[in-house]
This record gives sequence, structure tokens and C-alpha cells, in this order.
Amino acid sequence: MQATSLGHAGILVRANGKTIVCDPWFVPAFFASWFVFPRNDQLSDELMHEVCNPDFLYISHLHGDHFDERFLTERMNKDTTVLLPGFPTREMERTFNSLGFRNFVRTTNTKEVDLGDGITVAIHIETSITDGPGGDSAIVVSDGSHRLVNQNDCRTNDLEALRSHGPVDLHFLQYSGAIWYPMVYDMDTVTKKRLCDEKVEAQFARALRYVERIDSAYVIPSAGPPCFLDDDLFHLNRIDGTECSIFPDQTEFLSRLESSGRTNGIMNIPGTTLTLDSAKPLSVRHPMPDADMNAIFDKKADYLAAYKSDWQPWIDAEKATWAHRSTDLVAQLSLWWEPLLAMAPTLRRLISGNCLIQTDDLGIYIDFAEGRVRPHTGEDHAFRFTISRDLLETVISRRAVDWSNALFLSARFTAWRAGEYNEYLYNFFKSLSVERMNRTEAEAVRKVKGADGVESDVEVGDYVVQRRCPHRNADLGEFGQIDGDNLVCTLHGWRFDVNTGKCLNAAEKSVRIKRRD
Repeated sequence: MQATSLGHAGILVRANGKTIVCDPWFVPAFFASWFVFPRNDQLSDELMHEVCNPDFLYISHLHGDHFDERFLTERMNKDTTVLLPGFPTREMERTFNSLGFRNFVRTTNTKEVDLGDGITVAIHIETSITDGPGGDSAIVVSDGSHRLVNQNDCRTNDLEALRSHGPVDLHFLQYSGAIWYPMVYDMDTVTKKRLCDEKVEAQFARALRYVERIDSAYVIPSAGPPCFLDDDLFHLNRIDGTECSIFPDQTEFLSRLESSGRTNGIMNIPGTTLTLDSAKPLSVRHPMPDADMNAIFDKKADYLAAYKSDWQPWIDAEKATWAHRSTDLVAQLSLWWEPLLAMAPTLRRLISGNCLIQTDDLGIYIDFAEGRVRPHTGEDHAFRFTISRDLLETVISRRAVDWSNALFLSARFTAWRAGEYNEYLYNFFKSLSVERMNRTEAEAVRKVKGADGVESDVEVGDYVVQRRCPHRNADLGEFGQIDGDNLVCTLHGWRFDVNTGKCLNAAEKSVRIKRRD
């Protein structure tokens, strides 16, 4: 088995004469904000021919840094067979169909599928609305002798399921940030830096927990970080660690991995090829001399500056295509969103506050209590997003049904909130179609009713805690750890006061916790 990194979460797997391409991302995503780091626009023609003509194509989920619509449309062979995760909706399949793909293998969650020639795959899905319409997924590839787990940024709760197929040789996983928080929020720099550092620590803790449980022979940092080349966003790059950024690179994670006692981390950049042969040690071949590869990280500011210079004309051209103040945005959003709001009374109640979308010349008021969208006339609001008019016009004109994917991940906005994080607000913005809103409202109803059955408590350090985190239902027996006076759920970094159980991230959440007798 061979695995060649394509950058970010992209991997070309060669096994028994067949190829599987995973998450090929080449065109910058999220309104020209996210770029692959290190750059992958200089891969060889021979490698790119393989990437564009694989036997099988696997896309983990629909976010733009995984589902590269332009690349898939313009370069990918449409006769390729697509391995579809067993998501609860057919949205991914319909999207592939719209691009011209017609050959599909529809998989079932966790079940192995025989692809022939001794190759099996099993796709594991994570189905929370937080991850989008269907969720996210991870793939396990086996060739009869070796096994690869490509977890990318799938934050599965069920670690044992990924191990259930047998011992793992290569474990690709996310370790860096993939969110806009806290960088876009209106807050003082000291607070923002503290929150960024806490986020980085939570990301590392989560990744290390996965590493421990999968217990692969080798660990390969993957699915990040992005880099930011536009002048408006360049400050989001983490170069020397002093920045307000949640995007550490491979060198930081490999150092943390080694300090935890694991020396099996493998540096990879676009073009790195890992070869598994039962008769030989793992072979690692990089696409450039080690000195050149090390310079990417040791002289990161210079590397990013050169990368930026090469892509600046493209960035300028992309920004020039954004819409220009031509429509009645309030009327458009009212016609689009009010029927969706009417479908989701439980979700609206759980948001428990109204939202202002502010441009330089317009305020749009989302009245969740009344289910209305109207011009803002000074009413109080609990949440605010400030977005350029041109960018907002573009998102609306495209009828983007997932604003996390279409807008928020770009970090081209600022945000403010009166209280703590409210996941239901963002679930609304991820669910701007009838199909999505039906699922989102159903999930909100289930959360209000509570989980069926009563699970036993678990011990975390010196404390007894309810088993499930109230944020995303993570098993605190797996992901919980004590940090001073806080219980931390390392799956997403949420913190709870060990004395009161109160959540420090969202006031409406809490856990049942007591010191062990």
C-alpha cells in the first residue's frame, strides 16, 4: 500500500493496482480565503494525472476544503466511481450528479465494502447538524496486508469502531483549527489570544486522544492548517505563535506528539509518499530535499509572502466577481427564510435571542421569536454579524444553503454576541433549505426531549460525571479530562466548572458532576 499526500486532507491511496483519491482540494476555498499549506499547486504532471483519473473517489463531506467543486468539475474524470458515505440525506449524491458524475457505490455506516482485488473500505459517518447536512465521515482502507485510517476532520465519538476492522498502520488525522472562532469576534486582544491558545490546546488534546485509541503504527498530521494569503486575512496565519490564530502547523503537532511519548509521527507535505511493505520498514519519500522542506516551516513568513505574490492576481480577480449592491436583500431573505423559520419553532425557541446582519448601509433583523425577517429599526439583538454588502449579496445570490461553508469559514466578517455560544443559531445558518431545516428541527426536538434511556456515570480523574457532554453527546469517559477547576471535553474544548457543573462556553449548558467518594 502507498499513500501520497495531496495537501490538506487530500490523499492518493495505491493498493493492489487500484487507486482511491480522498478529498482532493486545489482551488482556494471560502471566498479566496483558505489556501492549502504547504502549497500543492506545484505537484508533478504525472501525479496529477493519477489524481484526476482514479478508480475511486472519496469525499468526506461537503465543505469547500474537501469538496472542491471547481476542481471536480474541470479536471476530475467523470467516469470515476464515487464512494458515498451513508449520510441520512442524498445531498452529496445530488451534488455529484450536478457535476456530471454517474457511478456510485453507496456505503452503509461502518460496514466494509469489497472493491475487488482484495481491497475493502469502510466509511464511518458523524451525523450531527453541526457538521452540515449529513455530517462528516472517515474512511478505513485495507488491502489484505495493511490498513489506513483517514480520519481527516471527522470528530467521531466511536473510537472503537474505527479500530474494529483490525490493526492500523497509517492514521491520518486533523490536529489544527477549522473554524472562525474566536478570531472574528469583537473582543479585546488579550482575551482573544487566551481563547485562541485554549482552542489550540483543546485541538491537540483531542487529536492525541484519537492517536492513543487508534494506536496506529504511524501518525500523519493532516487536514490542516489552511493558510491565508489575502491582505485582509494574512494576520490569521500562525507564524511564531504570538498571533491570535488557532492554526498550528505540522511541526507544532509533531513536537507535541513526541513530547507525549510517541515517536511515530511522520512529517508530510504535498507530494510526500509513504510506502508500506511487509518485508521492509516504512518508506517515506518527500518531493524535495529535507533542507528545502524544513525551510517552509523555519522561514514560514518568507514562504507565505512568496506564495501570496504568486496568487495575488487570482485573489484580486476572484474578489472582483463579487456582487455589487443591486438587490433588495431584506425582501430576498424574507421570501427565502420566513418559510424555513415557520418550520422550526423548537429551533427558534432554543436560539432565544434575535440576530442582526449588518452591512455598511443596511441592517437586517432576524426576529426568531416572531419568525420574521425585516429591516432593523434599532431593536435589541443578542447576536450580530457584520459583513460587506458585496459579499452578502454574493452569498444570497448563490442561494447558499450552508452559510458556515459558504460564508463563515471565510472569516470575512466580524461577530458579536451578548452571551455565550449558541449552537442552535449556527444550526439555523447551516440549514437554509427545506430538507436541511427538517433535520435541524427534528434534532432540536430530540434535544429538548432528552436522550432515551439513562446511561451510567463515568469517572474522570477525581470526579464522577454524567457520561455524555451536553454539547455534542461526546462520551466524557473517552474525551473528558480535568484541568484545574475545569472539566474539559476535548472533542471540542468545552469547559465545565467542576464545583457547579456550569458550562463556561454556553450558559444554558451544564453537566452533573461531583467529587468521587
